[in-house]
Amino acid sequence: MVKATYHHAPEGYFCPFCEVVRGGRRARTQPEDIVFQTGKVTAFVAAGWWPNNPGHVLVAPNAHFENIYELPDEYSAAIYAVARRIALALKSAYGCHGTSTRQHNEPGGGQDVWHYHLHVFPRYEGDSLYALTDRRRTTSPEERVPYARRLRAALQAQVEPRGT
Repeated sequence: MVKATYHHAPEGYFCPFCEVVRGGRRARTQPEDIVFQTGKVTAFVAAGWWPNNPGHVLVAPNAHFENIYELPDEYSAAIYAVARRIALALKSAYGCHGTSTRQHNEPGGGQDVWHYHLHVFPRYEGDSLYALTDRRRTTSPEERVPYARRLRAALQAQVEPRGT
């Protein structure tokens, strides 16, 4: 059986998320945006924000996988374990009413960074997140610092779930 590949990254693609994992500063996301990291996964405050959901987090594998089609199961499990912790931290740090996760694959699915990542959004009553998907804006590193700081504190205060 031939394994199908679905790659859209251009030749010589500079992967901003691999840069984040390495601790580099060539991407919009900076090391100070990282709120949680394991051997398999890095979670960081996103550089692009929607109007009513500031400080959302991206959870990405440390190894480069372009999309869900090539993501190994052990990374999927690690990503969702971290996403759960991030969702709990968002509740604690931001006092949001709920959380949502979202993930995109290929241009037709809305993917625009060629490294698998899962969005974890703080949600608020009437925030219109899904109605405002074209209104994302780029933030400055300084704007993200207090959000990352609050999330790191909430994550440090969490009790480790059993079995991890």
